[in-house]
Amino acid sequence: MNISEPFIRRPVATSLLAAGLFLLGIVSYKMLPVAPVPRVDFPMVMVSAALPGADPATMASSVAAPLERRFGQIAGVTEMTSVSTLGSTSVTLQFDLDRKVDGAARDVQAAISAAAGDLPPDLPAPPTYRKVNPADAPIMIMAMVSDQLSATDVYDLADSIIGQKLSQVQGVSQVTISGSAKSAVRVQMHPGALATMGISLEDVRNALALSNVDMPQGSIDSKGVSFTLSTNDQLFNADDYKSIVIALRNGVPVTLGALGTVVNGVENSRQTGWADDKRSVVVVIFKQADANVIDTVDGIKAIMPQLHQWLPPSVSVRIMNDRTTTIRTSVNDVQFSLLLSVALVVMVMFLFLRRFWPTFIASVTVPLALAGTFAGMYLLGYSLDNLSLMALTISVGFVVDDAIVVIENIVRFVEEGDKPFDAALKGARQIGFTVVSISISLIAVFIPLLFMGGLIGRLLHEFAVTLSLAIIISGVISLSLTPAMCACFLKAEAEEKKENLVQRLIGRMFDSWLAFYEGGLRWVLRHQIIMLVVFVGTMAATVWVYGLVGKGFFPQQDTGMMMGTTEAAQDISFPAMVELQKKMIKIVMADPAVGTVTTSLGSSGPGGSATVNNGRMFVALKPLAERKVSVDQVVGRLRKQTAGIPGFSLFFTAMQDIRLGGRTSKTQYQYALQSPDLNELNTWAPRLVAALRKIPLLKDVNSDQLTGGLQSNVWIDRDAASRLGLALVDIDNTLYDAFGQRQVSTIYGRYNQHHVVLEVDPQFLTDPSAMEQIYVRSSKGQMVPLSSVAHFDKGNSYLSVNHQGQFPAVTVSFNLPPGGSLGDATELINKAVAELHMPSSINASFQGTAQMFQASLSTLPVLILAALLAVYIV
Repeated sequence: MNISEPFIRRPVATSLLAAGLFLLGIVSYKMLPVAPVPRVDFPMVMVSAALPGADPATMASSVAAPLERRFGQIAGVTEMTSVSTLGSTSVTLQFDLDRKVDGAARDVQAAISAAAGDLPPDLPAPPTYRKVNPADAPIMIMAMVSDQLSATDVYDLADSIIGQKLSQVQGVSQVTISGSAKSAVRVQMHPGALATMGISLEDVRNALALSNVDMPQGSIDSKGVSFTLSTNDQLFNADDYKSIVIALRNGVPVTLGALGTVVNGVENSRQTGWADDKRSVVVVIFKQADANVIDTVDGIKAIMPQLHQWLPPSVSVRIMNDRTTTIRTSVNDVQFSLLLSVALVVMVMFLFLRRFWPTFIASVTVPLALAGTFAGMYLLGYSLDNLSLMALTISVGFVVDDAIVVIENIVRFVEEGDKPFDAALKGARQIGFTVVSISISLIAVFIPLLFMGGLIGRLLHEFAVTLSLAIIISGVISLSLTPAMCACFLKAEAEEKKENLVQRLIGRMFDSWLAFYEGGLRWVLRHQIIMLVVFVGTMAATVWVYGLVGKGFFPQQDTGMMMGTTEAAQDISFPAMVELQKKMIKIVMADPAVGTVTTSLGSSGPGGSATVNNGRMFVALKPLAERKVSVDQVVGRLRKQTAGIPGFSLFFTAMQDIRLGGRTSKTQYQYALQSPDLNELNTWAPRLVAALRKIPLLKDVNSDQLTGGLQSNVWIDRDAASRLGLALVDIDNTLYDAFGQRQVSTIYGRYNQHHVVLEVDPQFLTDPSAMEQIYVRSSKGQMVPLSSVAHFDKGNSYLSVNHQGQFPAVTVSFNLPPGGSLGDATELINKAVAELHMPSSINASFQGTAQMFQASLSTLPVLILAALLAVYIV
């Protein structure tokens, strides 16, 4: 059987099929999306809930725990972590790779609804969810700056215009806006004035709730016309609230303005941000797990001109960080490497064959095989990324092998005197099985990768399939188009005149190489025992060198972008943190490799909740040609420069295309401790951090354990409170009114909703002793000072409470120096943990990238053996 004969006898039809394949490949190439790596993200869903004023322990027990109990019943959840801080909770759910993120999100929404009855009734809004991986780096960061408008006004524009429109772009999962907060009316009461008038904070809260409403009023229909009813039931500005009557005393109305101050302010005064050294509102954009980053960014840029038209001229929007800049550059570099490899292969073929038509016929195989591969990639939903393009680059050397084997066999028959047509029939028939066996043998190497599961399998699956497609298509072309072209064009080569001088010189050079090879081969055959010893020694050396080579999960990338976290003492105040952050910005901006710096305080991205002592920083470096140093060198340089600020630390990590796990951390690699006993964690986590800091290989060792905050304890005498007619709920509500930035009413604007925030006068928010001036109304109507039923003292508190699953957890994170081996680091950490002899109730394990590295390392020997076995069987 000669499968090439129909193609040889119909060269026109064969040429048309080849041209059609080429055109199909060009069209498919234009339609392929561009990405840094294949889509291998775990399906992630992040749930957020807020209860302003609630301490971290309350958020963990009353908000996080009920949600976690429901989430734990969802099928396919592989990891669940939560972070609870002052007034907010974030729960991150990681699902199995086989689950679709949309289906997982529906299950999460159902679980939130089921947990609603267990959540605190005074939550301002139900928990919300987003399909986002909190460990991912943002794809774009913008800064909104204005010299005329206040930060609050700019924030309102960002929240109502920029954030809303960007969230609607296909592929965007979340848009976080930081640097300020929504505008609000802040009602600041004086406790002494309230006590004098016999008015409680609860009275003020109820009066505010009743004085600002937005209710339907109906309509009036007469015989000819209809009237819609509208009232001035809403109050929009601080001046409108000052005249609200809270109570009557001796027939005289007591207004809100007489009891305190009412100002136009913000919902949360502990937020600020900078773009370089200018005050700004920062817009951070994250993509969905299954979205293409290039398409998403292009969609964002497409709507930006329209958004600029909707903004006042005094507001400028600047792109501080665009993740796709380096992605496009890296993909372009790989594409250039692909073209260069094609050119080199053609050149080498010409040098060896020294004839035009054999070289041309073999070269045609390359673009056709690549075109067919592009079409297959499009049908399979693949992208043009670094791994798929690397597979295509490698395939260039494979795809010409089959064609060269076919051409050489046909040329042999031509040189023996057969006509090209007959030589093509005979040569293709004789070599057809060999070409098929060669192609199958090459594909057999990738069989373990094709059927490998887990994240590693997902990552390498596209590489293996792309390379296999190229080999299969090249084999088909070599058995169809190649013999057809040989039948048509090799005759001219057979009648070609004798070689020129250059061809003769090249021939002599190759003849000398052949003679040298022949002599070496003869020597090897005469000394077989020596060669057997060399073979065994080589195998042993391979195993030995494997143990010496540094090991890591994925090569560290220089994306030109860094994420940083600033950390100060846990009891620091917000104004002091602002001053330290400004100093850090100046140091980072002074580095010659830094292009732009974007930073914020008091607001967090996906997966994290803000604490006063932490800030976020995003740094975009200058192009590599300008900075001349790698991102790791910049990180090391900044680590030394920022070490001089006492009590203040900066942790940087380079942004990577692949970052695994749902945990946010200050550095790249994580090691987690988990235990039902929180006291055990508090005891052993600091010891582990101290032990890991003694390992020279580990850099920036830190943990997310925040137990050093200050706390003012209110110890209530329940018997005294009961005698005086004070309920605990009234005491809690009064404290919440005074110190919790309580949102007591909603102002419904045209584009957004704002709140009325109740608190005591700011002068009473600086010292815990102000609680002695708080009065609570009893059930008998009397004003009872809080100090008569409670005493106060100071202690320590948690700034955040972290859970893994449903149990408390502490995550220790670290970085590695340039060239550092993750394999060596894991061995040293395991040794240090073993020497600590922690209780068996503490579960210690690597997380995220380090966890996946260990899993992949254990499968590597099996993968190699499976590949060897597959090749042997084929």
